[in-house]
Amino acid sequence: MTDESRESLIALPPEGVELRGPRLLDQVHEAIRRRYFSRRTEEAYVHWIKRFIYFSGRRHPAALGEAEVTGFLNHLAVERKVAASTQNQALSALLFLYKEVLGRELAWLDGLHRATRPPRLPVVLTRDEVERLLAELQGVRWLIASLLYGAGLRVMECLRLRVKDVDLGYRQILVRDGKGEKDRVTMMPEKPAAPLAAHLARVKSLHARDLEAGFGEVSLPYALARKYRARAGSGSGSTCFRPITAPPIRRTAWCAVTICTTRCRSARSARRPTPPASPSA
Repeated sequence: MTDESRESLIALPPEGVELRGPRLLDQVHEAIRRRYFSRRTEEAYVHWIKRFIYFSGRRHPAALGEAEVTGFLNHLAVERKVAASTQNQALSALLFLYKEVLGRELAWLDGLHRATRPPRLPVVLTRDEVERLLAELQGVRWLIASLLYGAGLRVMECLRLRVKDVDLGYRQILVRDGKGEKDRVTMMPEKPAAPLAAHLARVKSLHARDLEAGFGEVSLPYALARKYRARAGSGSGSTCFRPITAPPIRRTAWCAVTICTTRCRSARSARRPTPPASPSA
């Protein structure tokens, strides 16, 4: 069964009610994107809404209420033994579903068993431990880990880092669309500065070759992909890192091309000589 057919069968309308218009999950996606939530938040909310519908026997949430929501959250805490943050995320997703999508306020959830959150102490590495950890990494992985530690970047902030936001002259990095869609400026550590400059020089030539081959466009936020069509091929808008296993992507209005120093593994395997065929009997 495909994802589209699975979503079409995910929730059944209440008895005697014929629902018209967009499907429930389409309404959820639209409501989330109108509020410019992050993509990870959208994925998490849709995931928990699907889990709630399946837990309730694929009944439409409009036919359910506080008792079913409480039963689902108690199931997560008692039987699934999820963490307190996980249960709170599921609760936020269901509150968003009923308030923002279905236009209905849920009353106080009596009998809700909240998952406990015990106090935890963070594990902080010493400088010597960090140096030994970074010494075990090489190449692009060392560069990414050095920026995470030295510049205080989150993982997705580093992987989405664009060339134009790296200022080698001022030794600073402009982080765009961070947590809460906020921009900020952070310092660039001294050790990875020279390797990062060499890395950007290599990916610039790789990006030029990708453009000549019909690849290499970058994603632009919101409607900028249509407004500034020519900017999609700009090297300054390219991101600094791309998974080694990802092949170049053809030019389309919606593609997220990131750059790395080496070609994909499939290209390397294509250059390997073919082993000689075994002699026939």
